[in-house]
Amino acid sequence: MILGASNTEYVSARVKARRAALFSDEDYRKLVRMGPGGIARFMEESEYEREINELGTRFSGVDLIEYALNQNLARHFQDLLDFSEGRLYDLIARYLRKFDVWNIKTIIRGIYTETPADEIRTDLIRAGELDDTVLDRLLEVDEIEDVIEILDGTVYHGPLDDAFEEFEETGTLVPLENALDREFYEHLLDNLGRPQEGPNAKYVEFLQAEIDFRNARNALRLARSGADLDPASYYIPGGVLFDKSELSRLVSDMDELVDHIVENKRYGDRLSGALRRLREADSLIQFEHAIDAALLKYSDTLSSIYPVSVSSVLSYILAKEREVENIRAIARGREVGLSESEIEEELVIL
Repeated sequence: MILGASNTEYVSARVKARRAALFSDEDYRKLVRMGPGGIARFMEESEYEREINELGTRFSGVDLIEYALNQNLARHFQDLLDFSEGRLYDLIARYLRKFDVWNIKTIIRGIYTETPADEIRTDLIRAGELDDTVLDRLLEVDEIEDVIEILDGTVYHGPLDDAFEEFEETGTLVPLENALDREFYEHLLDNLGRPQEGPNAKYVEFLQAEIDFRNARNALRLARSGADLDPASYYIPGGVLFDKSELSRLVSDMDELVDHIVENKRYGDRLSGALRRLREADSLIQFEHAIDAALLKYSDTLSSIYPVSVSSVLSYILAKEREVENIRAIARGREVGLSESEIEEELVIL
């Protein structure tokens, strides 16, 4: 496929303006002290005004917040695609397929746990390539096999079909979820090569970091799950931090795994502060939050080197995701009566 010229300067300028409107850490501290009604009113006075007003006649409380967050996220990311042209469009579009993976995982988990379709629908983020018709069909089925059948003709069908037998043998969703992750990350690096300098090199470096941190996260989840699964079988190629054998060895010792990440020159030199949180983490959720914070910091660092590039767009995408996840965590925490300190532990704050 021949792609036209990119309009990187224009898109970077639009992204810079939108990034300035993101909530600050101080905003999160205010929200932690509010109930769902107060959070919705705070959002209404921000750039979430459109979604809160459109959805306010149909939903209230946490449901209103959830739907507004997801609809706003989808709108902003669709805008990115509408703004973009040529090669830049291709790079952004392939990255936004992560929301297809998110949505399929969410539906599969919902079926696995027998969650009502309306509750699953709340968590969908319609910002990928799968259109509303496909997602609505997926929400109507009660069996994971039916999900796989509906996805026939998409890139996700083959990997899920191949992983289904292992899912049945193990009774865990890990094989299916890893199959989706592998499909997404392997296509991210298609036709990019390994540029040594310039903005494209930083873009590839960011993708490699995301793969590295995904491998670390998956390995620890496997180790903590107690399932009889080989971490090497779920290794995602394309990163620089691990090979299969290293991952299998390191997963049995969290301290050694953290040392391996921190002592890596690429990440350790730029992320010493963020990676310190990995050492302090005493639970899997804290480790995952530390990984998320480190990746956010890394994307900011790379985008600052080339502020007019696709790296700046990806840095904004991650920052916007962080905002949505933090607001969601606060609203859900308040709904179930968590204390302010307990909610703050659920937030990713740099």
